[in-house]
Amino acid sequence: MFGKKWKLILAAGALAAAVAVTGCGGSSSSGASAPADGIVRVGAETTYPPFEFTQDDKYVGFDIDLADAVVKQMGGKMEFKSMGFDALIPALQSGQIDLIASGMDVTPEREKQVAFSDIYFDQSGKVIIVPKDNDQIHDWADLSGKVVGAQVGTKQVEFAQEAGASQVKQFDSNSQAFMELNAKTVDAVVIDAPVGMYYLKQGADKDLKIVGTPKESVGFAFAVKKDNKELQDKVNKALKELKENGTYDKIYEKWFGASGK
Repeated sequence: MFGKKWKLILAAGALAAAVAVTGCGGSSSSGASAPADGIVRVGAETTYPPFEFTQDDKYVGFDIDLADAVVKQMGGKMEFKSMGFDALIPALQSGQIDLIASGMDVTPEREKQVAFSDIYFDQSGKVIIVPKDNDQIHDWADLSGKVVGAQVGTKQVEFAQEAGASQVKQFDSNSQAFMELNAKTVDAVVIDAPVGMYYLKQGADKDLKIVGTPKESVGFAFAVKKDNKELQDKVNKALKELKENGTYDKIYEKWFGASGK
């Protein structure tokens, strides 16, 4: 349905309570460099598998691995903080964190608030998930007049509203959205395709299904404070180096299998 790039080779992850953890440090001879104190505080919403979630009481995921690699490439050490998705931009603006690494879509509205890195994941189409016995919703137009669930502060909310949903129930986490979908208090959930496929792969496909054509978005990028051009440039340089030296591909293959590139 989505081609090779969508095949997720993942172990099941249990979602647990969020606590702050510190990533492993490292150094690099790269031209990119970390902030003066060497610490980069990275924030994410951690109920978003396979990008960031908890497994065996540890934070894991594609974004976490990639952010840690970027920080190491700059010669620094990552300090990781978990928080609600809608709290990430305010935390960045207030200086509680330096970098957002949380499957964040680049949108014109967010570009007014933060400075984005180069795109690091461009396969972030949005999909609709419904119960298997639902025979009314087949594509985006069918969301008109329906109650739709989506994570608060995401592009998915906007897509559901544009489709004419009578109500968009906004949840703090995608796991809440799936609970409501299973309880049939929402008719459908709009979610990022890789995340939806992950949930279905873990056994939810017994009761749920993906319908319609994925709605494309610009892609995911890291975010830094609007006026922090220096860190933005360093992140972009490190990201470019990771793609050139093969590290990015190794992280990608760990979470999604061979890219097929």
